[in-house]
Formats: sequence, C-alpha cells, structure tokens
Amino acid sequence: MIVAEPQPGPLWPDDPRIPDSAQRNLLQSLDAEIAPFENRHFGSAYSYGNKIEALAAMPAGPFVFFDTDTVITAELADIVIDFTRPSASMKREGTWPQVDLYGPNFNDMWGVLHERRGGRLADTLDTRWPDNHWRRYLYFNAGWFLGDDPQAFYRAFRDAALMIRDDPPDEIVTQELDPWLDQAALPLVIHELNGGRPGDRGGVADGIFDGSHSFHYRHVSLMYATAPDDVIAAVEAAAAPNRIKKVLKEHEPFRRFIYQPKGTKARALFDRDDLPRKEQAIRNLLKRKGLWMR
Repeated sequence: MIVAEPQPGPLWPDDPRIPDSAQRNLLQSLDAEIAPFENRHFGSAYSYGNKIEALAAMPAGPFVFFDTDTVITAELADIVIDFTRPSASMKREGTWPQVDLYGPNFNDMWGVLHERRGGRLADTLDTRWPDNHWRRYLYFNAGWFLGDDPQAFYRAFRDAALMIRDDPPDEIVTQELDPWLDQAALPLVIHELNGGRPGDRGGVADGIFDGSHSFHYRHVSLMYATAPDDVIAAVEAAAAPNRIKKVLKEHEPFRRFIYQPKGTKARALFDRDDLPRKEQAIRNLLKRKGLWMR
C-alpha cells in the first residue's frame, strides 16, 4: 500500500503533509509506504487534484487508486482485474453537468468534451437509459479508479482536467467545477485509455469495489447510516487494537462514532435495505439529530 503525500510548496499556504507523528508511525508500522509528490497544477485551491498529481509519483505497473476514506473489507489479491481496461467507481449521483432548460443538453456537453480528447460520445453510451438521462453518459465517482500505467493515467487525467478548467468549450463555461472537476475529467480519461464501466468495458466486474471488497464512506456519519453490516464489523474490528485505537481516537468523528454511541444512534435511524434515494435526505436527517460530523 502506498500513501501519497503532498509536499509543501507555492500552491499550499500551509504544510499539507501528515502532521502527527503518531499517524505516520502507525501507517509505517502497518507496512504502508508514504510517497511524496509535488503539486504543480492544483494544491489548496482544488485539493481533490491531489489524486491526479499523486499518480505522477507512483511506480510503474498496474494500480488501483482508493481515496483515503475507503474501507477494504476483503482480500484484494483475490480479485481478477484486466488492468489494460481502466475503470472507476459508479457510486455517484447526477451531480455534473447540470442541464439548463434551454440547453446545452448532455449530448452537447459530453459530446464536445469527448471530442476534445479524441473520443466518440457514441462509444461511451449506456443505451439502457433514455436520451438525455444522466446515467446514459459515462460518469464516475473518483473514489477509486484503476489502470495499467499510472504515468499514462496521470497525463490523461491532468490534461483533461486542465482543459476543462483553463480552456473549456463554450458548452460548459457556465458549469460549476468545484468540487466536480475530477469527476468531469475522469470519464474522458477512462474512455481515452480504452476502458469503461465496471462489468462492461472496464476491466473489473461490477460489485467488487463499492461492494464485496471495499466501501467508500466519505464521512463517518454516512458510513454508519448507510454501510452494510459487514463493513461496520470490519471497521470496528480494525479499530479495536489498542495501538490503533490510540491514534484514531484523536480524530473526534472517529471517537464519537466508532468508540462512543453516535455510530449506533446514526445506524438506528435508517433501514439499509430502504435508504432514501437522495443522499442529501440522509445528510439532512443526520444533521437534525445532531449526528453529522465531517
């Protein structure tokens, strides 16, 4: 496991490195390699860009990237993956782009973006969904993605993101890019590198990541509200040893939810088999009950 760590530089007003020696020591005791990388394009102005620039510091060879707010629940070495067909997380909502009443529509926006990167919109469509339904178009969450060459992935990801940010086509000039820039660029990258959706053109079966082997929780409040029982069991087992508990308890959300009753209270509010369709409804209820912590 490689933990990518941004380094101080002109794009960071403060030191972005892991500040606490106890955290660093724990990671290294668990055989994690901490790999430094430089920010040349994003930094504090768009910290989600770390996942793009971190790729430049990765060793050659097949890789799976996970956001740090991810729980691994089964043995990754058991998964059959064709890394030559990149793929990424489908755990997303229709957050970007937003279509105005008078256009441009999804075909216009995704079409011109793929064309800019040498792709064809028609080759990306999930035709099970109707025209101009957001799910018809290649769109990912950047919580995990995989490929066979981190340097090639980095170049494609960087170039797509900078094109969208610095030289956008007219069709998307009014679109909000913060925090969606990485998710706007990722479909262009996956298509450019001859990949696709998990279980389709992507090289991993659907339901492996964000399913049987991992869970991208993002906020500990959401994890306790929405995660399957096996995920919570894995988290609490991993967090139980004293040397790990000592470090995790320093982070208040972990302390309140994992080691104190807030997690149990949040879990009792929801039926995991019948969750609200929109995540915002989950967040709103957690906030009303005083159970929202970032």
